[in-house]
Amino acid sequence: MREERRFLDTNVLLYLHSADVSRADQAESLVRAGGVISVQVLNELTSVLWRKFSYSWVEIDQFLNAMEQLLEVQPLTLDIHRQGRSLAARYGFNPYDAMIVAAAQNSDCHTLYSEDMQNGMVVDSSLRIINPFV
Repeated sequence: MREERRFLDTNVLLYLHSADVSRADQAESLVRAGGVISVQVLNELTSVLWRKFSYSWVEIDQFLNAMEQLLEVQPLTLDIHRQGRSLAARYGFNPYDAMIVAAAQNSDCHTLYSEDMQNGMVVDSSLRIINPFV
């Protein structure tokens, strides 16, 4: 039986810092179960933690280093970028979401956990988008 590979979107990881205990616990459970993120997710986390949460660079480094240890990191490549553009055109994703979907597909993930995309949507008959907070 094939291993169930799961990709975690940026918004899921941001809930690790939420005052909403239920969502923070759900996010922690997903991270502990393992999965895949992309360099784009690391970039988005860096931006939000610095801009919205006012984390110091030391705090950002500590958090990102922990995520890198707990989760597999998919590089962002030109091929993923091109695939993302194609997905945006076909499915109507915004460009950043399309790059996340492309990275998940390139990581052979079956599930993409995201709060920002259509819950239950199946992309290319192989990747299901699930909102873990509903």
